[in-house]
Amino acid sequence: MPKERKEKSNPFHFAQEQLDSAAKIMKLDPAIHSILREPMKELHVTIPVKMDDGKTKVFKGYRVQYNNVRGPCKGGIRYHPEETIDTVRALAAWMTWKVSLVDVPYGGGKGGVICDPKKMSQGELERLSRGYIDAIWQIIGPEMDIPAPDVYTNPQIMAWMVDEFSKLKGYYCPGVITGKPIPLGGSEGRGDATAMGGIYTVREAAKHLNIDLNHATVAVQGYGNAGSFAAILSKKLFGSKIVAVSDTKGGIYSAKGLDPKAVLKHKQKTGSVVKFGRTEPISNKKLLELKVDVLWPSAIEGVINGDNAGRIKAKIIAEAANGPTTPEADKILDKRGIFVIPDFLCNAGGVTVSYFEWVQNLYGYYWSAEEVYKRLDQKMTRAFHDTLNAYREYKVDMRTAAYIVAVRRVAEAMKLRGWV
Repeated sequence: MPKERKEKSNPFHFAQEQLDSAAKIMKLDPAIHSILREPMKELHVTIPVKMDDGKTKVFKGYRVQYNNVRGPCKGGIRYHPEETIDTVRALAAWMTWKVSLVDVPYGGGKGGVICDPKKMSQGELERLSRGYIDAIWQIIGPEMDIPAPDVYTNPQIMAWMVDEFSKLKGYYCPGVITGKPIPLGGSEGRGDATAMGGIYTVREAAKHLNIDLNHATVAVQGYGNAGSFAAILSKKLFGSKIVAVSDTKGGIYSAKGLDPKAVLKHKQKTGSVVKFGRTEPISNKKLLELKVDVLWPSAIEGVINGDNAGRIKAKIIAEAANGPTTPEADKILDKRGIFVIPDFLCNAGGVTVSYFEWVQNLYGYYWSAEEVYKRLDQKMTRAFHDTLNAYREYKVDMRTAAYIVAVRRVAEAMKLRGWV
């Protein structure tokens, strides 16, 4: 029995189940369906790293290239002590659908290293990052596979990685990696791109549901990059009231509303949002069940599941995190009329601006932040309405609708290229 519960919590099985549901509705060619259920290619590597104490520690890493029929693979690199190959496979699959949905010429990929970066020095992180590139460099590149930052990786780590790749190639190659610091070819607008893309989809969802965002209440679970920017931008652009936010150590609630920028400064100073000002403590579990207009799950996978989906009271769920809602919860939320903006639509702003960065790298001309946001708005708004049209046509939930749009484009490319 415990083994069965473990199987059900496997994120890659969630990804396959979501694909299966869409494939059945759209009557997907069985051969295409079979190909799309599994990664096209995956690499498992060992990375020896000289630690500060003089000892060598061996780390395990992965790079999964899920499907490249529409272009080079694209996907972040995660550093996490509990990283698994199935998590990387799931995220590579979701990235395949994400880039297809926003209609950028990429396939899906993902990478990860099992490590605890919080317990490593900057020197150790640099040696690990260079070692990871040494292990995978032959399968990545601007025309093959373009990594980016993800969980516990950042622009500095990307800078080390692009430098290592460039040394191996013998010339500077900024287009191999996105999410770089701006002086090394990074793009304006990349820092808040994930949240900004989500903000555009929330705006469109609110129009669809006739919700006035100026008077809306918002709760954010997970106050990292995406979550903090989601809160800040919701207040700045819409005038929404942020009533609750949380991180791994707990949450805070205020019926009068929070100042999200002040909360972020408090977290940067103390390491957590807890004990901020005149607020009430709230658990992550209770935050998810608040009666709010917009709920942003912005932390980890599976937080909205069969156990709590019946108690969710939000009108809109904007999935800034990857895989925060399980397939079982999706069915419950759909029956209850809760409007979900699925992860690979809602959080596609990050990869879209990564695409813009890659384009700028390739032709050596860089855009202003205003130009980036304008182009991002166009991409995200079109993707939302493509999904909404499928939602209406097939009479399915928004996640299944997004799958139908994305998978249809991948399937068409596979047929045109003669893969099936």
